[in-house]
Amino acid sequence: MGHLTARDAYRNLSDRINWFTQGAPQSETLYKILQVLFTEKEAKWMALLPVRPFNLKRAARVWNTTEAKAERVLDHLCEKALLVDSWHNGERQFVMPPPMAGFIEFALMRTRGDIDQKYLSELYYQYMNVEEDFIKDLFFVTETKLGRVFVQEPVLLNDKTNHILDYERATHIVEEAEYIGLGLCYCRHRMYHVGRPCEINAPWDVCMTFDNVARSLAEHGDYCRLISKEEAMDALERSYAANLVQIGENVREHPAFICNCCGCCCEALQAARKFSPMQPVATTNYIPEPSSDKCAGCGKCAKVCPVLAISMETDENGKKHPVINKEICLGCGVCARNCAFKAIEMKRRPAQVITPVNSTHRFVLQAIEKGTLQNLIFDNEAFANHRAMAAVFGTILKLPPMKQALASRQLKSIYLDRILSVSAKHKQEEMDRRIAERKAGATDQEEASV
Repeated sequence: MGHLTARDAYRNLSDRINWFTQGAPQSETLYKILQVLFTEKEAKWMALLPVRPFNLKRAARVWNTTEAKAERVLDHLCEKALLVDSWHNGERQFVMPPPMAGFIEFALMRTRGDIDQKYLSELYYQYMNVEEDFIKDLFFVTETKLGRVFVQEPVLLNDKTNHILDYERATHIVEEAEYIGLGLCYCRHRMYHVGRPCEINAPWDVCMTFDNVARSLAEHGDYCRLISKEEAMDALERSYAANLVQIGENVREHPAFICNCCGCCCEALQAARKFSPMQPVATTNYIPEPSSDKCAGCGKCAKVCPVLAISMETDENGKKHPVINKEICLGCGVCARNCAFKAIEMKRRPAQVITPVNSTHRFVLQAIEKGTLQNLIFDNEAFANHRAMAAVFGTILKLPPMKQALASRQLKSIYLDRILSVSAKHKQEEMDRRIAERKAGATDQEEASV
């Protein structure tokens, strides 16, 4: 009976994880992973918590205990990086991080003796690299991606650098961050334990988190250490030199992380290789273009490409030259950095890659695309307060009409339908007003000319 009770605890936790937009497909391996990361009691506690941010009072209420006892449990869960805390208007709030980038990675962002990290790494490898359902769900189910690639800024010529937008710069993310955390690369740490060490011997200590996530991980268990902007820039430079790809949260404002990834260990880059031409992450707005006049045909660009997007072909004159598959190219710039002859130039893509504004925007887009928007809004009363509801509905109102229709259909909400119809009416009225103003202005000009 005790075994069944324990099994139910982890099944309930798994259900809770899958209630949110980013989930973790159930399997025996997942249950084993959860058993390593969570005790049975912790699994029971976590299964009752909202997925969206909550405060101490909410936790005490759902656990049916006092606030003092609830706070001790919450502190303990933060120390295990199973929760992340933050402060808003003087009030401490908590959130259950998603599996990735979240509690799966946090467990291996430092060396620790409270869990068997080798055994956990083997379970991760089985779950992600062998069973694959988690990876497919994480990277390919939604059009809106979890992560996006940053171009290596040093490879851009001065005129291109002037046109790069702030949110496209990893250096800008560093400069804007209030807190910056540096931890071990979870991917290379995991692959080391399963006997598949990084093929390019890339540095481990280059995984960056930002703001509340960085502060919480640093304060509760040393999963990362807080660093200066100068040290963060150094981590970027070391990553550039090691031919690593910068992949951060797919948002324009205040991303929670930037990973420095190698093609042999990173799940995203491995997925790009394995499931080509499907893209697991959003590309940069740049694409490499080789110059046949400058190219010496050495093939180094093909060797360093992290997603194998470059092949060397021989022309009718017997000269080798690189051919870039633009469908799978990330636009990271690693190839351009390694070209000793400066024969590869990073040029702006003809079509702009659209990036969500912030995490809420990304969550809503992914929830609409996955058909789980109702879970995001009505999750255990997590959005019962007007401010949170306003944030989600505000994001929906800014979406294109097709996305709004999908959102309305998923919610089947008279309230949302009413908001969308009023919003459409206001947009039409605003458009009519602008047209009338332009016509009036044109008439005034004609009269003045007469």
